[in-house]
Amino acid sequence: MLKNLNIKKEYLLIAGSVLLLLVCYRFSFSHTVDAWKLRRELQQKITQAGDLTYQPGYLERKDNNLDHIIARFKIDTATMRSNMITTIALQAEKLNVRLSRVPVQPSSAPDDKYIIQRLDFEGDFFSLCKLLQQLQSTDGTGLIRAVDFVSGKTIGGNTETKVLGMRVFVAVIK
Repeated sequence: MLKNLNIKKEYLLIAGSVLLLLVCYRFSFSHTVDAWKLRRELQQKITQAGDLTYQPGYLERKDNNLDHIIARFKIDTATMRSNMITTIALQAEKLNVRLSRVPVQPSSAPDDKYIIQRLDFEGDFFSLCKLLQQLQSTDGTGLIRAVDFVSGKTIGGNTETKVLGMRVFVAVIK
């Protein structure tokens, strides 16, 4: 069919190139040009609006949120041990977990802003996991820094029983 038409191949090449260019523009280049125009308009609006980095309402909300988060992990150091340990022991008792050991003196963190308290629990795995989840969500118990699961044996009478233990390191802001 093309042989019957007396069209030069150069013209067909030019027409095909123009057609290909139009198709490319329609499907890809036009989106890029539109995005570039939108960016230019938004840049102009930003320069007209002035300095948008200073937003007192946003900064106030952010400050209140940070204060709330810090208050969640901040405890009075004088009553910290008794209140925290009482709260944790009650939660553990509800889940049939035993608070087996609390060291006498808590250790300080290297930056001296935190007190690290170690707590040892004994119980079954699922109860220990539930207790860990409750400790993370309860206010006034501090921030859980590390958790270790330890397997041990206890000798009671004539039998030995395997006990699963969990060491929890809780950080409290001074």
